[in-house]
Amino acid sequence: MISDLARLIDTVHREKNIPREALIQVLEQAMEAAARKKYGADRDIEAQFNDDLGEVELFEFKTVVEEIDNDETEILFDEARKKDPACEVGDSLGIKMFVEDLGRIAAQTAKQVIIQKIRDAEREMTFNEFKDRKGELINGIVRRFEKGNIVVDLGRAEAVLPKREQVPTETYRQGDRIHAYVLDITRASKSPQVVLSRTHPGLLMKLFELEVPEIYEGIVRIEACAREPGHRAKIAVSSQDRDVDPVGACVGLKGSRVQAVVQELRGEAIDIIPFHPDPARFIVHAIAPAQVSKVYIDEHTHSMELIVPDDQLSKAIGRRGQNVRLAAQLTGWRIDIFSESRHADMVDQARSELCRITLLDDEMVDILIRHGFRSAQELFDAEAYEVASILSLEESDAEEIIAEAERVLDAIIMEESNRRKNRQSTPSDDDLPAEA
Repeated sequence: MISDLARLIDTVHREKNIPREALIQVLEQAMEAAARKKYGADRDIEAQFNDDLGEVELFEFKTVVEEIDNDETEILFDEARKKDPACEVGDSLGIKMFVEDLGRIAAQTAKQVIIQKIRDAEREMTFNEFKDRKGELINGIVRRFEKGNIVVDLGRAEAVLPKREQVPTETYRQGDRIHAYVLDITRASKSPQVVLSRTHPGLLMKLFELEVPEIYEGIVRIEACAREPGHRAKIAVSSQDRDVDPVGACVGLKGSRVQAVVQELRGEAIDIIPFHPDPARFIVHAIAPAQVSKVYIDEHTHSMELIVPDDQLSKAIGRRGQNVRLAAQLTGWRIDIFSESRHADMVDQARSELCRITLLDDEMVDILIRHGFRSAQELFDAEAYEVASILSLEESDAEEIIAEAERVLDAIIMEESNRRKNRQSTPSDDDLPAEA
């Protein structure tokens, strides 16, 4: 049925890199499946590859009996003796079958099973090859485009760069080389799917690892990374060696190292900042190039208020809020930015309201303002344990302060309501009668 089967096995073994033993097992299973399809699933059939003959032999096993109850699974003792003089009743006798008897349909079944098994083996090998490469960089060639996704040829396998993982400002054509980050490897129904990314922060980190030997060697460490792919990125670095400047190492001589990364990312601007374990100092570095006058930290809400000079506000926020968003992603803190004049107005407003609470002295008011309380409303909304912790009071005393804050808040609301009524009742110049 299959001419020169041994040569075929060797060819597939070389070209597909599938172990020879696995191919032989596949062929044996295929032949068994074909035989059972022709002769019935109840038959005890076994296939064995004969290396000397270079072909698959089929054997049907029957139980040796004195009297037959089922001629498909049993054989008479006298007949069995003719085939194997040494057999005894109860033995399982293997009788060689003629492969040619399987016919064209059975042979086609064997072929289909062989093809499917080879594909399964290829899928398993591809999965095993890439499963440990998650989080690495990989090179490939753009082969085709499918519904916005880019199919990338990796050599012995294909990968997909989903639309969501593509940088909007980047375009590719068929045949272009592509450098991407291995985001995931999954067992798909048709073939293992290697999922790539050009937007993941890991791409930026791995590129720096390639360009900066100090990072590869562990002397310089990337502590955090944040990206708005195609536009701007921030990377925080620290050094394990006092004599090594982490920022300088990443920038390189005349900016050679960082420019190599920028070029690979098609012009994405990169800010390299020194990491600091103190959150306030770290945030000051992260918001660069803007200067910061003061930092207020609220541990309870994991947020910070940054006060910047009036002329630095737009620089701190960045175009469409990009700078402050990246700084927040990099540090993990929620950030609010105010100009010095705006903050001064807010502090004056807060002091005017909080000073009306008689249980608070000036020092307590200043402490609450430093912790981000900007009105009687915010103090009223706070939890007693939080106020007690900030002011170093008993929780019962904090509850009394919150209760008085409620009374002050009611008074403020009433005053505002009266002001609105007065404004509505006072006629404007346009309402006054014209002089004759």
